Amino acid sequence: MSEKEKNSPILDKRSSRRTFIKNSGLTVGGVVLGGALGSLLVNKDKTATPEAPAHTETGAAANPNVALMFFTPDEYRMTQTAVERIYPADDNGPGAKDLNAAIYIDHQLAGQYGLNSKDYRLGNFYAPEPTQGAQTKILNKDLFLLGLKELNNYSKQNFEANFVELEAADQDTALAAFSEGKAQFAGTSSSEFFNLLRKLTIEGVYADPLYGGNKDMQGWAMRKYPGSRMSYVKEIQSETFVKLDPQGLNSHMGH
Repeated sequence: MSEKEKNSPILDKRSSRRTFIKNSGLTVGGVVLGGALGSLLVNKDKTATPEAPAHTETGAAANPNVALMFFTPDEYRMTQTAVERIYPADDNGPGAKDLNAAIYIDHQLAGQYGLNSKDYRLGNFYAPEPTQGAQTKILNKDLFLLGLKELNNYSKQNFEANFVELEAADQDTALAAFSEGKAQFAGTSSSEFFNLLRKLTIEGVYADPLYGGNKDMQGWAMRKYPGSRMSYVKEIQSETFVKLDPQGLNSHMGH
């Protein structure tokens, strides 16, 4: 087991990162990593689509290259901090922050995925069985923002500081409490928010860069995944192993 796989204190200490990803049901070795990836298109209905937040000078100074579609600058910074604790940088490569996982999440929540457009929404809503997904009235975009707010409240109540200001160990403690459902808030459980955060973090690390994350395909490079290619005919015919650099979906544009 590599140090990178051991280094995320939010995950069960008995489980490596590889085991976690496998058990999460996400397909890391391919392009499809979950239901969020096909929902980048923004709803044209102005009554249903959240308006892009106003960018302050503070947000621009913090990261001048980011064009936020959903988060405010403060929400973006908090998301960056949280995803980095779930998938931290180490000797094997960059963490979720440098891989732009927070940008991926921002874009997903701004579009159809944030509005749960592909989910059944007519109720009745029951506590799910172990084999079922969450059943709740709250939309993904609202759940995420509520979770960020309550995570910050939890941090101030228990550590007397905002989440982004905490030491890494205290951030891990707060996130672990949320993952275990110990922090309750209106309409849902903290574990439901944490599961959404964790899912979108891993997607942001390994999704095609076209969706905002996986900066420079470094997530794929760490796993030696060649990316999206039209054909492997030449490689299959080779008698020796062929190492391929990652290639994204945009390489097919114009074909």
